Amino acid sequence: MRVTLDGQSLFDEHQLEIEQESLYRGSIERAVAGLDGVLSIDMGGRGRKIRQRGILRAQSRTQINARINAISAYMDGKTHTLATSDGEKLENLRMDSFNVNRERAGGGGMSVDYEIVYTQLV
Repeated sequence: MRVTLDGQSLFDEHQLEIEQESLYRGSIERAVAGLDGVLSIDMGGRGRKIRQRGILRAQSRTQINARINAISAYMDGKTHTLATSDGEKLENLRMDSFNVNRERAGGGGMSVDYEIVYTQLV
């Protein structure tokens, strides 16, 4: 699966997984004098969380750090578009977190596992 963020190929295709949670709605609940129960006010759709997990690979630690920095630059509070090779486009995504863990060195260079959490704004 080839994934691009705003048209940029930042991610490897190895063990790539994109998980979309369901949309959620906001509401306000208030107790009202003389009312048995609560008053619930629907605030409409609020968006959903999207998680992207995968592995980044590079020939050296310097190259892996450059890839991590390029992805981290998208944590700017602006909205972005994530597109997959099967034609799916996820628009209005705000990158909330980018976590890197399990760094490994091998014959082919370096690799790290990562997880990105986006909020898809409605």
